[in-house]
Amino acid sequence: MSLPIPSLSPHGSEPASDWVQRWSHLVRPGGTVLDVACGQGRHAWWFYKRKHLLALVDRSQAAIDSIAIPASACDKVVADIEAGPWPFAGRRFDAVVVTNYLWRPLMPVLLDSLAPGGVLIYETFAQGNETVGKPSRPDFLLRPGELLHICQGLRIVAFEDGYRDAPPRFTQRIAALREPSSPAAVPRYLLDSPRESIPATG
Repeated sequence: MSLPIPSLSPHGSEPASDWVQRWSHLVRPGGTVLDVACGQGRHAWWFYKRKHLLALVDRSQAAIDSIAIPASACDKVVADIEAGPWPFAGRRFDAVVVTNYLWRPLMPVLLDSLAPGGVLIYETFAQGNETVGKPSRPDFLLRPGELLHICQGLRIVAFEDGYRDAPPRFTQRIAALREPSSPAAVPRYLLDSPRESIPATG
């Protein structure tokens, strides 16, 4: 499916997370990406410009409405995924992307949403962040190695757990795959993003 590239994205125009940028090449070409707690769509735009179909969920109607990606390429859902039913029950995705969001009861659902060969790209705050700012509540901070434990049934491609100083924050992040059920060959998960050409948007 050929997707039109917009000339301007007024919202969500801040750069995608460097972690998402680095590991987005693991997503199957043309695969569907689920962006959880998507906000104003900075990662939605990143994947849309790389010709991926999208499923987005956020509890903010205003945030969802600000994402001007055509409906033909983007399934946008407003839902409280902490208090209500999971809006994508039974669906599987080629990638699940989560940044700056943690709701532990949802983790099994996110893993179950990965199709064979699908990749989880996850990044959020970790313990220690209470010493430099917010969030500071333990409910919103990953424990040391917690993502490794959660993803123990997946193929871990990359994991980091530490401090970043621009801006100051403690972060834990992972890129992990559900292995294909019957790979035709030994998978090669590139550790360096291949160079890519994205159409100009000006």
